[in-house]
Amino acid sequence: MLFITSRMPTINTEPEFNRNFVFDLKNNSSSRSFFCCQRHKKGQYEEIGSAALLQALKNSKYRQVLVYIHGFSKLPEDVFASASELQKLCDKQKTGEVLVVPLIWPCDADFGIIKDYWDDQKAADQSAFTFARLMQRFMKWRNDNPDDDPCLKRINVLAHSMGNRVLRQTLANWRRYDQPQGLPLLFRNSFLVAADIVNESLHKGEEGELISHASRNVVVYYASDDLALRASKVSNLKNGEASRRLGHSGPENMDRTPKNVYAIDCDDINTQYDPPIGHVYFSSSTKKGEPGLVFLHIFQTMLTGRVFPNDEFRKSSIIGMSKT
Repeated sequence: MLFITSRMPTINTEPEFNRNFVFDLKNNSSSRSFFCCQRHKKGQYEEIGSAALLQALKNSKYRQVLVYIHGFSKLPEDVFASASELQKLCDKQKTGEVLVVPLIWPCDADFGIIKDYWDDQKAADQSAFTFARLMQRFMKWRNDNPDDDPCLKRINVLAHSMGNRVLRQTLANWRRYDQPQGLPLLFRNSFLVAADIVNESLHKGEEGELISHASRNVVVYYASDDLALRASKVSNLKNGEASRRLGHSGPENMDRTPKNVYAIDCDDINTQYDPPIGHVYFSSSTKKGEPGLVFLHIFQTMLTGRVFPNDEFRKSSIIGMSKT
């Protein structure tokens, strides 16, 4: 599996590639450099460099790429497990359609230097500077490709939980430092699942609006009984941030969001798929390995490029158990 990370290795061999890349799990600060790697098996990773990774993506049999940005409190092998599950579900739906590429940032899972939610937020913000460099590197690579040999892969992004903060801040930094004239339309679809950012984030004039600038479609999946986001709201209240989370309520006011933002209520299925927390509901259903309704909607949107293909003016919907 190909992956990109801002997490530091135990030994940094720059400028040489690290053929035996070992994550430093006791260091939860973000590297200033991003590392493009390949996972051969559990615990065995190799740094291959951005040129090799991008060329591998271009040459792959898959028609589309799904960049997966994980949530907080996840170690690398947790992320690979989720990404592998997504890959299997995608392949089961249609062989050769979607390649999953995880983007790993250095959050904590209870035994690193950084042990709490707020430090994970800081790690997310730090990683955004690194991943903004990645965005610029990709644009240079794409522009350097000759016109008679372009990369035709469609790129989608799935951000879960605090991964949405990583995505939001990455695009904000990319715009600020490298794209002052505005962001290019890079993503076909951006799927924001159980987003741990304030619910005004996608409003016009807010930093999250840039997600809509860089995407053809922005799809928000939310559930009011997501217990992880309830805890997140309590944590943020202690630090003066009173707004509900985007993954709890959807956008605060859909009339203030760009026209390519869509909202889908997942209240009926989130705790069925992820009991009792109801926070991880974007992959399998009640049976692991069987696609859930959110995943099926995500995959269909990637296939068609349309969130509601039968109703071009529809902006919101409900995903429920009755639709199985």
